[in-house]
Amino acid sequence: MQSVEVNLDKLMQKLGSVGKPQEDKQGPKKKKKNHGEKVSSPPGGSIKGGAAEQSVKGSSELRKKIKQKKNFKPDGGKSEQQSQNVSPTVNEVSSLTRLQKGMKESLDGARFRWINELLYKSDSSEAVRMMKEDPAVFHDYHSGFRHQVQSWPSNPVSHYISQLSSYPQNTIIADLGCGDATLARGLLPKKLRILSFDLISDGAYIVAADICSHVPLPGSEPSSSQMSEGEAQVVDVVVCALSLMGTNWPVCIREAWRVLKPGGELKIAEVASRFTDVDEFVSLINSIGFKMKAKNDHNSHFTLFDFKKVARTSRTDKEWTKVMSNGGVLKPCEYKRR
Repeated sequence: MQSVEVNLDKLMQKLGSVGKPQEDKQGPKKKKKNHGEKVSSPPGGSIKGGAAEQSVKGSSELRKKIKQKKNFKPDGGKSEQQSQNVSPTVNEVSSLTRLQKGMKESLDGARFRWINELLYKSDSSEAVRMMKEDPAVFHDYHSGFRHQVQSWPSNPVSHYISQLSSYPQNTIIADLGCGDATLARGLLPKKLRILSFDLISDGAYIVAADICSHVPLPGSEPSSSQMSEGEAQVVDVVVCALSLMGTNWPVCIREAWRVLKPGGELKIAEVASRFTDVDEFVSLINSIGFKMKAKNDHNSHFTLFDFKKVARTSRTDKEWTKVMSNGGVLKPCEYKRR
């Protein structure tokens, strides 16, 4: 909330300065116009005189709403931190003017890009720490993510809902990095069993877990140098739809191998621009204990992979460290700064 107020103050200074030429002892100075410079106008007209005052007034009302939200204590102040993390309600957002809504969307977008960069460029343990310290981060990230999805030509999760709908009833699917558990909600009518995991639990569909550290499901690694697919697994399909985030993401693939039944399927969807080399990416996945069955790169935004679990031998910690260090084959997914 403090960062929101700082950004608002900067916006207020910019809005308040529009239409006010600077003066010195020689009198008013005219603002020089750069060739090709465009001045955008807010909805309803240009920013001049009274309009600028209305913009500042409307923005002041938005700042007031944010401060009221920050200081609101529904439990008499017993849970001050919790009340600060509450997001604006639908009624509060709908009561904002068009200018205020535009400003709020800009601030929300900036916060999403900031969170997104942290999630991709740090170890997953750092993401866990951040979510625990401020649970609103999880909500804000996925709120921004839903906004991004609206501009996509297609959604990989929608593709998997359609594809998996034809699977036999009672197929057990583990959705690693499930977000809002859209996959589970979409496949529920098909009587498939979806186990959804992400950093924060929603108390219903999502189980809290750091998928790049440990997935709370049964399954084992090979116990000897003999080829094996482990024991006690219960999962038929693992889905990683745009969820290989964090510098230690290869551990998630190792966990997928551990929990999958012999011959189980691994489905990966990733942003096409993240790949430094697709063949090296496939080679890394194969080295963990998979064989690629299919690749779909017809979409300009995403590349889809289907892998099958295969037997492998046990490995020492040193050998695993070497394999896991190759996560650089996927670049961080970065959004343009505005």
